[in-house]
Amino acid sequence: MPARGRARPCPPWDPSGRRCGNGRCPRPRRPPAPRRASTERGAAAPTPAASAGAAAVAVPVLLLETKKNRDPGGPPMNSDEKTFQPVKKGEDQPETKLKLKGHSPQMTGSRKNTWIQSLKDFSPSPTLEEVSAWAQSFDKVMLTPAGRNAFREFLRTEFSEENMLFWMACEELKKEANKTVIEEKARTIYEDYISILSPKEVSLDSRVREVINRNMGEPSQHIFDDAQLQIYTLMHRDSYPRFMNSALYKDLLQSLSEKSVEA
Repeated sequence: MPARGRARPCPPWDPSGRRCGNGRCPRPRRPPAPRRASTERGAAAPTPAASAGAAAVAVPVLLLETKKNRDPGGPPMNSDEKTFQPVKKGEDQPETKLKLKGHSPQMTGSRKNTWIQSLKDFSPSPTLEEVSAWAQSFDKVMLTPAGRNAFREFLRTEFSEENMLFWMACEELKKEANKTVIEEKARTIYEDYISILSPKEVSLDSRVREVINRNMGEPSQHIFDDAQLQIYTLMHRDSYPRFMNSALYKDLLQSLSEKSVEA
């Protein structure tokens, strides 16, 4: 029998959540268990696999906004802005083609014919023998005016036409003998292709730039020789292989071949 004055030991918790039978029990009321979410009548409770599948479907896929998935009631789409629209699972996702700078775009149809015709309008126009010889070496391309014009047109599609323009300007400078004319042309070449503020600046290393800056006080017709050689090497190693594999060169060669067969 327990000692007088002591509280009786508390019985186990009541399943209903009430206090124990002892009125002086210090234990607080047991918090009620959380109630489960009720489902609709006749509907089975979702399984874990089904819940995971639903969550996967609910995740939106972000794609660049195109004409296919754009809201017809929204504002007109700007080609420069990057807007994302959710696309539901199962819908067709249109492909987005990116145009990379430094690679020539593919030309088809009338644009090819216009380019070929522009080369034929040059004086002198390229012959089949000249165009075939361009594949032998880069020197063959740069040796004739027709080859330089064709290569310049290709560089224009790659946004690097300034390399050819700079090389040709240096060739013109070497032909001058008048000191005043040399100074004027040298300053023009410097401002157009050497200055870091020019939009047509060519890629040169720091050593060549220092030599040019040091000699600009009294420029000669050979002040840009090192820079010209650097740009020539750059075009030879970087642009010339792509020119040989481009559609522009292949279309020109095919056009001249067909013309020679017809003759």
